[in-house]
Amino acid sequence: MIKGVIFDFDGLILDTETAWYHAFKKVLQSQFQFELPLEEFVKSVGSDDKQFYPYLQKELGNQLNIEDIQYQAAALHTQYIRNEKAREGVAEYLRDAKDAGLGVALATSSDTSWATSHLKHLNLLSYFDYVVTKDMVDRVKPAPDLFLKALEKLELESHEAIVFEDSLNGLIAAQEINIPTVIVPNPVTASLPFENYHLKLNSMMDMPLQEVIHSLNK
Repeated sequence: MIKGVIFDFDGLILDTETAWYHAFKKVLQSQFQFELPLEEFVKSVGSDDKQFYPYLQKELGNQLNIEDIQYQAAALHTQYIRNEKAREGVAEYLRDAKDAGLGVALATSSDTSWATSHLKHLNLLSYFDYVVTKDMVDRVKPAPDLFLKALEKLELESHEAIVFEDSLNGLIAAQEINIPTVIVPNPVTASLPFENYHLKLNSMMDMPLQEVIHSLNK
C-alpha cells in the first residue's frame, strides 16, 4: 500500500532543465559557434555535470573556460525562469497527497538553497514533510542515495512509496531500490529511452494522483 510520494525537483516541479539547455546552447553558439546537441546535454539531467563539462572540454579544447561558460549560462538561466510557474498539475498533486495523509518528500540532485528558494517562490515548500538534497548524501542520481534518504525520513519501505521523475538518471536511481516510478518528462527529456517504469504521463494533469495511487494499490 502506498503511504508516501517522493518528487524530483528540477525538470519535474519547475522546468529548469529546458532553460539550462537553451542558456548553454546560446552561450556556446555565441562564443564558439558550437551547436550543443540535446542528446549530449541530457545525459547529465537529473544528476550532476560530470559528463557534460568533460564533453565540452573534449569538443572545444583549451579555448573553453568552464567557469566563464557557467557564469554566463547562469545569468541567462535566471532570466529564463524568473517568471516560470510550476509545471501543470504539480500543485494539485501536492495538495491531494497531503489531503490523503501521504508523506511527501523531495529528492533532488540540486543543493538545499536552490531547491528551497524556488519552492518558496512557487508557494509549494509547505507541502513537503522532508527535503532531501545533494548536501545530505554522498552520491546523487543515478545512485539511489537520495531516494534511500527520503525513504528513511518518511519511515517507509520502497514498495510503500512512489517516485515522480522526469529524467533517466532519476529513473535508474529509483529502479535500483525498486521504487515504483511515474515518469513525467519535459521537452528536454521527452526523447530519453525510459524503460520499466510504472506509468508515463505528459503532465500531472493527465491523471489524478488518486488514480495513480490506485493503479499501484490494486
